[in-house]
Amino acid sequence: MNFQGSRRRGEDGIAMVIDFLLSNARLVLGVGGAAVLGIATLAFKRLIERVGRAAEEEKVEQKMAESWDELSLVSSSPTLIKKGIEGVVMKHVAKAARQQKADLCQQPQTSTLEVQSKPESKSKRLQLCVLTLQERLQQYYHTRASLAPEDIHKAQTLALDICTEIQGFLHSRHPDMPLGEMSLGGSLLDDLQVVSADHACLLVPLQLEASLWRLIPGEETLLTHPLHWMVRRVNLEYFPRGRSYWDRFLVGGYLSSEAVVSMFSKAVMETMNWPSISSTLDCIVRPVLGGPDLWLEIWPENRGMNSTDPPLFISMLPMLREGDVVLTAQPELTSPWANAWHLSLYPWETQRLAQLDASDGYRRHILKILKAVCRLNPVLRPLEAAPLANLILHLSDRESDWSESSLDVRFQQCIMELICYLEQGALHSYFKPAVNLLSGLSEDQVDQMGFMLYCAVSEPEILLI
Repeated sequence: MNFQGSRRRGEDGIAMVIDFLLSNARLVLGVGGAAVLGIATLAFKRLIERVGRAAEEEKVEQKMAESWDELSLVSSSPTLIKKGIEGVVMKHVAKAARQQKADLCQQPQTSTLEVQSKPESKSKRLQLCVLTLQERLQQYYHTRASLAPEDIHKAQTLALDICTEIQGFLHSRHPDMPLGEMSLGGSLLDDLQVVSADHACLLVPLQLEASLWRLIPGEETLLTHPLHWMVRRVNLEYFPRGRSYWDRFLVGGYLSSEAVVSMFSKAVMETMNWPSISSTLDCIVRPVLGGPDLWLEIWPENRGMNSTDPPLFISMLPMLREGDVVLTAQPELTSPWANAWHLSLYPWETQRLAQLDASDGYRRHILKILKAVCRLNPVLRPLEAAPLANLILHLSDRESDWSESSLDVRFQQCIMELICYLEQGALHSYFKPAVNLLSGLSEDQVDQMGFMLYCAVSEPEILLI
C-alpha cells in the first residue's frame, strides 16, 4: 500500500491552509511578526510529518483532527492569529521537550556484560535526569563557560610577548610616531571570555595634541549615528597642517581611521620579520592579510596548522581616549565612512556590570553562561556579547536579586526577555538607546533563534547540552 499517495490529498489541504494563513498573517503583522510566523511554520510541518508517520487509519484521522482543531485557533484577526500560533507552538514544544527528557532518562536494554562494562555511562545518564536547573547551570559554567586559569595565563603571556615585540619594532622604525603604551584589553583581560582562550586584543593608543584635535560625537556629525564619531583638525589658521604627526592621515579635515589602519597594516603586518619572532617565541606567528582588520594567527610550534586545538588570534586595535570616551579604528564597523571612528561601549558595559556585582552579584556569571550557550549553539551563534550584556543591564534595572540562589530564575528570565526583544526586532543599547543591537540580524536568523528559545521556555536544559 502506497501510504504517501493515500495521504496526499489531506496533506495538500493543510499545506494550502498554512500557506494562506502565513501569507495573510505576514501582510497583517509585518516584519515584527517574523519570529512567530517562522515558529508556526516549523510547528505545523512537524504536525504533518507526525500524521504521515502514523501506521493506522484511526491514528491518521485523530492526528488530522488535532491539526484542524489547532488551525481553528487562528482567525482573521491579527491579535488572534498571533495568540493562536503561540499557543500551538508552546503546546507542541512542551510535549516534544518532555519526550526528549523521557528518552534521556529511559535506560536502554543492554546485556549484563554491557551494563557491567559501562557503569559510568549509566550513572551519568541518571545524573542528568536528577539535576535541578540550578545545578545544571553551575555544572555548565564550570565545564563549558569558564576557562582554566592556566589557559588564561598562557594566552595572556603570549599576547603580551607579541605586544612587546610590536611596540619595540614601532619605536625603532618609527621613533617620531606618538603612541602610548600598548596594553592587553578585551574579554581575555576582563575574565569574560568563554569556551576557550582563543582571542586577545592589543590596544594601541594614539596620542593627539589637545589643542589641534577635537572629538566630535556622532549625534553632532552629518552621519548622526551615535557610535560613529569623527576627529576634526582644529586651529589650522594658527597651527598649519604638518605640525602634528597625524596630519598625514587627514581626509577632508578629519583624521581618517581607515588611513590609520592601512598605515599599521603596512608598518607592522607586512614589514615585521614574523619567522624570526616565531622562532623567538617558540610558536608560529602569521599575519592575516587581505582584510580590514589587523589580525595575527598564532599556533604552537610543535603542532602547527595540524593541531586540533584552536589557534590564538590577536588583534591590533588603534584607539583614541579622552576621559571615559574610547574611540577605536574599526573600518568594518564604520564602513563606508573612512573618517568615522567607532565609539566603544564595551568599557562602560563591563564597568557597570562589575559595579553591580560588587556585593555578591552573579550578573557576569550569567553573562558567561549565555555567551557560551550562544557560541556552542549554531542557531544562536549570531548573537554577540554586546546584546547579551545589555540584556542583563536592562533586566538589572527591574530585578535586584542576582545572588547565586536566584541563578536559575534569572537565566529563565533572560530567555524570556530575549524572546520579547526578538519579537520586537529591537534591543536598545543601555547607554545609547538610539542604537539597536539586533539590527544586524536577518529575518531568517530571528526566526530560527525565536524557535530555539521558545523550545527552551519549558525545558531550558536543552540549551545546556
